[in-house]
Amino acid sequence: MENAAVVIPERLSRLPELASDLWWTWNNQAREVFRRLDYPLWRQTAHNPVLMLRQISQDILDARAADQQFLSVYDEAMEALAAACGARDTWWHHRYPDASGPLAYFSAEFALHQSLPIYAGGLGVLAGDHCKEASDLGIPLIGVGFMYPQGYFHQSVSPEGWQQESYEHLNWSDAPIEPALTPEGQPCIVAVPLGNRTVLVSVWRVRLGRVKLYLLDTDLEENTPWDRELSARLYGGDRETRIQQEIILGIGGVRALKAMGSVPSVWHLNEGHAAFVVLQRIRELIEQGDTFESALDEVRRTTIFTTHTPVPAGHDAFPFSLVETHLAGAWGTLGPYRDAFMALGHYDNGSGPLFNMTALALRTAGAVNAVSQLHGQVTRDMWGPIWPGVSDDKRPVRAITNGVHAPTWLSSELSRLFDEHLDAGWRDRHDDPEVWARILEIPDEDLWAARQSLRQYLFAFIRERARRRWREEHVSAARVVAAGTLLDPNALTIGFARRFTGYKRPELIFRNPDRLLAILNAARGPLQIVFAGKAHPADETGKHHLQQVYRRATDPMFGGRIAFVDDYDLHVAHFLVQGCDVWMNNPRKPLEASGTSGMKASLNGVPHLSIGDGWWAEGYTGDNGWLIDAPETGDQDTQDAADVEALYDLLEHEIVPTFYDRNPQGVPTRWLSFVRRAICSVAPRFSARRMVKEYAESLYGPAMRPRQQEVR
Repeated sequence: MENAAVVIPERLSRLPELASDLWWTWNNQAREVFRRLDYPLWRQTAHNPVLMLRQISQDILDARAADQQFLSVYDEAMEALAAACGARDTWWHHRYPDASGPLAYFSAEFALHQSLPIYAGGLGVLAGDHCKEASDLGIPLIGVGFMYPQGYFHQSVSPEGWQQESYEHLNWSDAPIEPALTPEGQPCIVAVPLGNRTVLVSVWRVRLGRVKLYLLDTDLEENTPWDRELSARLYGGDRETRIQQEIILGIGGVRALKAMGSVPSVWHLNEGHAAFVVLQRIRELIEQGDTFESALDEVRRTTIFTTHTPVPAGHDAFPFSLVETHLAGAWGTLGPYRDAFMALGHYDNGSGPLFNMTALALRTAGAVNAVSQLHGQVTRDMWGPIWPGVSDDKRPVRAITNGVHAPTWLSSELSRLFDEHLDAGWRDRHDDPEVWARILEIPDEDLWAARQSLRQYLFAFIRERARRRWREEHVSAARVVAAGTLLDPNALTIGFARRFTGYKRPELIFRNPDRLLAILNAARGPLQIVFAGKAHPADETGKHHLQQVYRRATDPMFGGRIAFVDDYDLHVAHFLVQGCDVWMNNPRKPLEASGTSGMKASLNGVPHLSIGDGWWAEGYTGDNGWLIDAPETGDQDTQDAADVEALYDLLEHEIVPTFYDRNPQGVPTRWLSFVRRAICSVAPRFSARRMVKEYAESLYGPAMRPRQQEVR
């Protein structure tokens, strides 16, 4: 229950500031403040300190204000926050002391914390980790995205196994957001031309240490009801809604930055959704006196584009008539060059010419990158027609392999263990491979105890979640079983959590049920699998895959060794990537651009078991996990059969025996060698710190060089 009468004691007056800056999500000192403030409420609110401060009792607040131990933790956290928001003495400042202007980072979604549900999956998680690492490194990044009042959908599963979607309107006072104020101190509202009308867009601000994020929202009373709905949901609506959202993100985002007094030196487009940024920028440069050609050159020089998917359906494309209709009011001084601009988006992938947002971004960005080495090769081949006559190896697409934000995803248990055994300052140098060499010196007993604890936390979370559904929603006994209540907390546990779609092959492991059953129920080495993930609301094939997996979880034949955890979000993800024993991934190669969940798992000592696609093609070392390595057949059904047999062989002959091979003290020493190598090999190479430094040194820094003025 909310306590409207609560008064924050003067001694704790900065608690709301700490709660509203999402820097706390990756800082142990800050998290400890809220755990100690009211631990039951911390858990009850799913780790949302903004909501905590609305519901906490006055008695508890007053008691903490007189508790010297609590005050010591609180003071340390506030000092750390002040340091984390400082502009000087950062990696960026020392590396680029003369860099001017901020860096604008546009993305359709940002995954920062479950209390701000403006993300759907991997793209948003990558964007959130990128922003957090930019804050740590001192890069002057400003994120631009959407404030979706209804966010992405909540998932439940019917008794028949069908995904059911529901949308919940965000209670804004429970979220770490605030109105963005212009330099004049007024709420920021910008006008965006859309077709033959104007849509007003308000701007909200999210604090992330040194980084700030601006979120666009059309839910204003001045707009028509249908325009108010444009920003309601992430990836909702039809193609017409999608193009209008992307016009607001691109054109509205540029206008919002201008209204906020920001003059970016570099513009980073995270996927093609934001490509209309270039239209507004070209228009503004023409208004300042540039020709179309020189404006386009300047936009190219300062624009970076990251593409994330080799799946054609992941690249938005629209009929030219639809683009013409909705850009009708956006041309301004760019009007005489309308045909030239439209040609920048022209692309025919074999089904007829369309205006393709990725093609627009590829032609207007001076630097383009894919998100793994293999994805770079695929992208250069996939988009070859953009560069006619240019050989594959000369096409301007480099690869910067994704990474994960270690402070966000590393468990507290392992962090404490590393504090004891690694060199002081390991957190600041976690992208240095030498830092991790001392993992080999951690006693087996200590490392195994930490891994055991993380598995126990996972199962406690699964049981409590199922219990709550039973109590509050009166779900059937079959659904309680499907949620994982019969799982064995001591058995080898495989995790599979990702978007449910055809190319990720979530059902692959069930292809030979008899052989799988024998592996799951081996007397001396039982195995169990926890699934989680959502299918896109419009992906009927993905929903069918999900239904089939869910039916396995309710099938008595599998004896409660298959579970499906519904409504997958960042909160659930933390428990899974930290608590499982093995992380499984079996996409259809080469359709996994990168993938990052396996990186998070490996960071926590959960070895990866995967097809050699995406990041694992360069991450697998032979001793840090397992490679599902069947010969390529060229036929999907034959390939599926070969891949699953290779998967079964690994489970039967390598993974299960290694996990259950224990010394007299009950410690699996051979298994722990994989755990150590997973951490050592993945933590530095696949960290967001390495990734963002690579962006800074190869893309941001060069693009920030001052423009060479033409002699007129």
